[in-house]
Amino acid sequence: MDDYALVLNAGSSSLKFCVYQRPRDNDWEIAARGQIEGIGTSPRLSAKDAQGAVLVNNSLDASVADGHAAIEALASWLRSKWPGAHVLGVGHRVVHGGTRYGQPVLLTRQTLSDLYELVPLAPLHQPYNLAAIDAVFERLPGVPQVACFDTGFHAGHSQVVELIPLPKEICKSGLRRYGFHGLSYEYIASVLPTVAPAIAKARVIVAHLGSGASLCALKDGRSLDSTLGFTALDGLCMGTRPGAIDPGVLLYLFQNLELSAKEVETMLYKQSGLLGISGISNDMRDLLGRSEPEARLAVDYFVYRAAKEIGALAAVLGGVDALVFTAGIGENSSEIRRRICEASSWLGLDLDAQANTSGNSRISTEQSRVSAWVVPTNEELMIARHTWSLLGFMQPVS
Repeated sequence: MDDYALVLNAGSSSLKFCVYQRPRDNDWEIAARGQIEGIGTSPRLSAKDAQGAVLVNNSLDASVADGHAAIEALASWLRSKWPGAHVLGVGHRVVHGGTRYGQPVLLTRQTLSDLYELVPLAPLHQPYNLAAIDAVFERLPGVPQVACFDTGFHAGHSQVVELIPLPKEICKSGLRRYGFHGLSYEYIASVLPTVAPAIAKARVIVAHLGSGASLCALKDGRSLDSTLGFTALDGLCMGTRPGAIDPGVLLYLFQNLELSAKEVETMLYKQSGLLGISGISNDMRDLLGRSEPEARLAVDYFVYRAAKEIGALAAVLGGVDALVFTAGIGENSSEIRRRICEASSWLGLDLDAQANTSGNSRISTEQSRVSAWVVPTNEELMIARHTWSLLGFMQPVS
């Protein structure tokens, strides 16, 4: 293979990656897509080529216990798979860019230091995103790296949307609503002109529903508002995060139950949401297959919160023309899509039951005043596009 470039999406226990081959003619093409999962417990490397053929599916040594070791394991496999090829650039997903970084940026040690200051705003993701960058600096010091931010697509919201109504002096420290899942929403906005041209410039609510979940209001392909705010805890109910809750609840946890800040942080990020309600699982697939009342209640609340926030964003947009489902639950659960669409029927949304279960892109009837769609997201490709643009390469293909 010719020289290649990488896209990395590092989490607490996984490292997702894409390998893009340097073109002989025009477009970059994907050569491999995979992940190292079970980092720190039972690490395994798996990857497939562009046609879906398995390239590797092997257990790794238990010493792959953190992000640095995962990068080393990936680099070793890449060397063995494509000996003699060189890494031309690495693009990273970074959850939080703060007020300083609203656009993708070429990484330096100073940039990395700036981004580490934002760890308290995204403790579930930011440390692992940045650890991968640090590991590449050490392992491949001459290779340029680009950070692409989940907050970036929402930069430019109006002041009233960004506002947190606390004293002005407090807010000067960076307290504002940022919004997240921006790479996913940016990708959806970029493909709507091809997938659904009639709604590409219309009033669209995109539902990014997965373990992390949020909604975004789009108009003319731009973000007007999002259900996520200062951190990734706001808005919808998620796998282990509660979504919006009365701040007085937090005061009660501190003052009456005398929980520590660390205990509350752990509760909010890792013990709440679907897992907290059900006491069974944070995985929607598991909950949909269970008969316990707690499991049903967790699903009911997930749907209720989504439908409630769809109504709120419809008000922000002054009406809505389309609803787009994406991400793990949004793309794969016809049951959740059905229930959310039925709860939103008052907007003029008429679900086509057969289309919803048949893999169609459009899942509403032709007569429906508000159309509904399923559009797979591709955050890695969005990162690749930004990375190549910043490094002066040609754009990759999907």
